[in-house]
Amino acid sequence: MKLSGIKYLADQGVENIWKNKMMAFATFCVLLISLLLVGIASLFYINMNRMILGLGDKNEIAVFMNVGASDDQVKEVEDALKAMDNVNTVEFKSKESALEETKKKLPDAEDIFEAHIKDANFMPDGFSVTVKDNDIISDTTASIQALPNVKSASSSPQVAEFLKELRKVISLIAGAVVLTLSVVSMIMISNTTKASVYARREEIQIMKYVGATNSFIRMPFFVEGMVTGLFAGIGAFFITWLVYRSTYNVMTEQHYLMNAFGIQSLMPFSKIRLFVLIAYLLVGSFIGALGSVISTKRHIDV
Repeated sequence: MKLSGIKYLADQGVENIWKNKMMAFATFCVLLISLLLVGIASLFYINMNRMILGLGDKNEIAVFMNVGASDDQVKEVEDALKAMDNVNTVEFKSKESALEETKKKLPDAEDIFEAHIKDANFMPDGFSVTVKDNDIISDTTASIQALPNVKSASSSPQVAEFLKELRKVISLIAGAVVLTLSVVSMIMISNTTKASVYARREEIQIMKYVGATNSFIRMPFFVEGMVTGLFAGIGAFFITWLVYRSTYNVMTEQHYLMNAFGIQSLMPFSKIRLFVLIAYLLVGSFIGALGSVISTKRHIDV
């Protein structure tokens, strides 16, 4: 087919949207709702997983050196910790700071500390270690325990196991919800596009009888569905943006409370804005075009 012919058919597809405003609007609304349902469910899962990972960051490994370990020995252990693959952060806890924290926790015993405890030499230096993957925190703890001059390394593998199982449950639920919404959306879109094509079945059959090829007949419907899907994708993007921004602002106001429980805030929309836009445009245009082309098959085969 010549370029001029493709341009003509594309123009016909765009023109058909205006000629069949009501059916085009119905298709647009169905596509918009479908994209919103699946998109928001996917974003909900992404942020729930992010929040659970934030809880995991609070699951630290407490490392204590042998009492009396030299500065060089402490430095060697610190370097070894930072070199471990699964270690995320390493925070040094000096024996002096540990003593000060103990005094703050026991304000009524200040006289005892002043009278009998002159320095912190009886206490060990230590480290607070966070890991990248909580699923293998037990293995990481064992590796730290085996380091020279480390007296003890302790963590809470039960917390890590709970978070692991929680992520599995949320993944299964989110996957089922997204799959169900996708199927429902496809059924809604299929029925709407079928109704749109059925309203013009006589036009299709006349074109077929006068010798028009299947590609010639389908092209305008392909363009019509693709353009409608693109507009639905743009609409879904801006609605998602507004809803996400409002939710993000509310969650940000509770930032300190969430941090206290180790929960990260929602992912800033600026980080995923381009991805969401591209996903909406591609999925919207693809489903719109595919649904329109498939729906014409019954009326082309005459």
